[in-house]
Amino acid sequence: MELARTGGPDAVVLREATRLVGVVPNAAYRHFADRDELLAVVCVAAMTELGDRMAAAVARVPGAPDDPLAARLRLGAIGTAYLEFARAEPGLFATAFAVPSQHLYTAPADPAPGADRSPLGQLRTALDALVAAGVLDPRRRPGLEFPIWSAVHGLAVLTSQGPLREVGAPERARLNELTLAFIGESLEQRAT
Repeated sequence: MELARTGGPDAVVLREATRLVGVVPNAAYRHFADRDELLAVVCVAAMTELGDRMAAAVARVPGAPDDPLAARLRLGAIGTAYLEFARAEPGLFATAFAVPSQHLYTAPADPAPGADRSPLGQLRTALDALVAAGVLDPRRRPGLEFPIWSAVHGLAVLTSQGPLREVGAPERARLNELTLAFIGESLEQRAT
């Protein structure tokens, strides 16, 4: 994880990992078939950390699950935590999405049965809560997690490693706010 934190997915290599833990390079092969297997494990750990930060942000929002304002704020907390993680932990953020093609993306395990603390699982839960709170029309709900995730992820990439990486903190905060407000407003139940 430390290699990923400081250097992103390209820094996750067996030889350096064994050096950091003080064992001979061949010792890694007792635990990992190759570098891609090690990277896949680190990717899951990075995604788990992102999910944990999102869950912590949601937990700080007061209010009942069916309270419309609380449901809106929880969705915003998820997006904000995602963007903050991307900015604060660029190496882990990049690593979370660098699973080698021969490995499957796996959701972080959660001790609570039926709970999905993966970023996508938490976004789905927040959208379902908006439906339950009467904010989001249930007919519009199927699949909305994908354009929302795409918008937030796109902004995270643009402002961390893309053409918007040089914008200052005030402008980045404004872009975050604009994107999250746009998403929130697009979900409001339309009058019929």
